[in-house]
Amino acid sequence: MLLELAIADAYGAGFEYADEMIVNNDLSRYVEHPRFRLNPGSYTDDTQMSIAIAEVIVAQAPWTPEVLADSFVTAFKRDEREGYSRSFYYFLLEIQDGEEFLTKINPDSDKSGGAMRAAPIGIYPTPEKVIEAATIQAAITHNTPDGINAAVAAALISHYFIYRLGAKRKLGQFLEGYVSGEWNKPWEGKVKSKGWMSVRAAITAVMRNDSMSELLQDCIAFTGDVDTVAAIGLAAGSCSEEITQDIPNHLVTGLENGAYGRDYLIKLDKQLMSLVGKKIS
Repeated sequence: MLLELAIADAYGAGFEYADEMIVNNDLSRYVEHPRFRLNPGSYTDDTQMSIAIAEVIVAQAPWTPEVLADSFVTAFKRDEREGYSRSFYYFLLEIQDGEEFLTKINPDSDKSGGAMRAAPIGIYPTPEKVIEAATIQAAITHNTPDGINAAVAAALISHYFIYRLGAKRKLGQFLEGYVSGEWNKPWEGKVKSKGWMSVRAAITAVMRNDSMSELLQDCIAFTGDVDTVAAIGLAAGSCSEEITQDIPNHLVTGLENGAYGRDYLIKLDKQLMSLVGKKIS
């Protein structure tokens, strides 16, 4: 899950709000964004914050705002990188720990931050536990109805596939049974910054594609906030029996592989997936 999420994030980073780059969406390589300072093959905040979430789950640490916020700060401080929104990037530079994070954060966003990092939460054994955990983590930074609903839906997508709860064509119906939103309505057009937009686009792409390569290209083809769409979509798609796992090998080997890169993601992935069906604190 985490490896595929990171590949999607890194690939999508070259296309985020760079609609003129869409002609290069052929999976042949990681492309350089025309305006952002990101090395091709580098992941962004979507992956780094998903790592922070996964580490808390794997450690079986208390699922509290304090622990989660501290994990967000730790993940950033040990591996500072571009890719965050400018204001949040400087916020993270200035604070020292989770306690300061919670004291100073303005948690009223309805954008995609709570959803982009929610996929690992799908490992929890029941939809009710997923909803509870996703709500707690989203409220730290996105304590709005739309921000929380988007995060809950994103977590339930991966849960649906991890626990084989139904055919992917019924994913939208499943989500609408648990969280408010038009999740079964196909998304069309550019994806803007609202969290529910990224989640709906990811759901649409997952439901209509049968391979990871097609899924990745489809997520990017929406244009707009496509690294988040792709991260959510491919994290879920990696857990689906109905989706062929055919990400091109050069995107796997081309993903960054520093201390928290490809090899670390593979290791953390195995630790996370070993918890399927188990009681998680």
